[in-house]
Amino acid sequence: MTNHAHAHNHSHDKSAAFEPAHPARFAAARKSTWVSIVINLLLTVVQVLAGFFGKSQSLMADGMHSFADLLSDVLVLFANRHGNKHADANHPYGHARIETAASLILGASLAALGVGLLIAAGMRLQHPEQVQAVHPFTLWVALFALAAKEGMFRYMLAVAQRVRSQMLIANAWHARSDAASSLVVVVGIIGNLLGYTFLDLVAAAVVGVMIAYMGIQFARDALMELVDTGLDEEEVRAIRNTLKAVPGVIGLHDLRTRKMADNALVDAHIMVDPKISVSEGHYIAEAARGAVLKGHHVMDVMVHIDPEDDAHARPNAHLPQRHLLLAHLNDRLGQALPSSTRVVLHYLNGKVDAELLLQDNAAVIGLAQKCAAIVADDAYFRSISLHQPSAPN
Repeated sequence: MTNHAHAHNHSHDKSAAFEPAHPARFAAARKSTWVSIVINLLLTVVQVLAGFFGKSQSLMADGMHSFADLLSDVLVLFANRHGNKHADANHPYGHARIETAASLILGASLAALGVGLLIAAGMRLQHPEQVQAVHPFTLWVALFALAAKEGMFRYMLAVAQRVRSQMLIANAWHARSDAASSLVVVVGIIGNLLGYTFLDLVAAAVVGVMIAYMGIQFARDALMELVDTGLDEEEVRAIRNTLKAVPGVIGLHDLRTRKMADNALVDAHIMVDPKISVSEGHYIAEAARGAVLKGHHVMDVMVHIDPEDDAHARPNAHLPQRHLLLAHLNDRLGQALPSSTRVVLHYLNGKVDAELLLQDNAAVIGLAQKCAAIVADDAYFRSISLHQPSAPN
C-alpha cells in the first residue's frame, strides 16, 4: 500500500496569482534577502572604491566578496519564489529542490571566486617591491564592513531558524564567512599600516581561501542532497521508533529516507497481521504515515504493507495468481466451486492458505474430505478451510 502527497493544480493556471506553498517561509526569506541585497550593494560600492583609491588589495577582494553576495542574494530570491510553488503534474513532490540547485550554483560560484582571489594575491606576492602602503581610511571602511556583515549574519540566521529554511541558513552562514573575511582584512590593513606592507596581500589571499572553503561546503551539501543522501542515523532511528509504536505494526524493514530541501521523503515497509482485511491494513498504513508526518520534519511518507518479512527473499513469487490458483483448485476437486463461494487467499511463506465461505451446508460436507486430500500433496495449497455463515436467529 502506498500513500503519496496529492499534487496541487495551482501552477497549471499561469495567469493565476503566485501562491507560495509555505507563505510564512516565503515572506521571511524575501524580506531578509532584500535586506541583504541593500547592504551588500552598499558594501560593494564602498569597499571597491575605497580599496582602489586607498591601494588595499584585501579591501577590494572583500568588495568582490560582497558583490558575489549580491549576486547570490538575487539567486536566493529566484529560488525562494520558484521553490515555493505548489506541486504539479510535472513535479509531484513540489519544487523544493530548486533551493538545492540554487545552493549548488552558489557554492560553485563562491569556490571559483575564492580560487581566483587566491591566485591573484599569490601572483602579486611574487613581486613584493610593487606592494604599496594603504591609506588609513581603508581601516575604517573595513571596520564598518565587519560590523555590517556580523549584524546581517545574526539577523538572517534568526530568520532562517524561525522558518527552518536550509537555503536561508546557508546564506546566513555565508554572511558570517563574510564577517570573518572582513576581520582578516582589518588585520591585514593594520599590519600594512604598521609597516608590514605584504600583510594586505596575505589578507587578500586568506579571504580567497575562506570564500573557496565556504563555497565547497555549500556545493558539497547540495550535491549530497541531489544524489538522495539519507537522513542522519539519529533521525532515521527516531522515525523507525515512531513507526514501530503505531498499533498494528508488528515489524518494519526497508526504511529509506532522502532529503528534499528542508524536508525529507520517507519510504517504509511495515509488517501487519497477515490475516487482517485489506481495509484494516490500509488504516494501519494511514496511521503510520500520519504519525511520521506529525512527529518529524517530513514532506511525505510512502508506506508499503507486508504480511511477512520479505526483505531478503520473495517466497511467494513463484505462486500462481488468483484466477490460475482457483482453476487449479477446481481441477483438483474435479468440480467447480459453487458460484456463491467467497474465497480468501493468504500468500504466506511460499504456500497458500485458502478460506472458502460456502452458503450451502451440504457443499461444506461434500468438499471437506476432498480438500483434506488436496493439501496433503499439493504444490500450492498448505491449508483449505471451509466455513459456512451462521443461520439467522
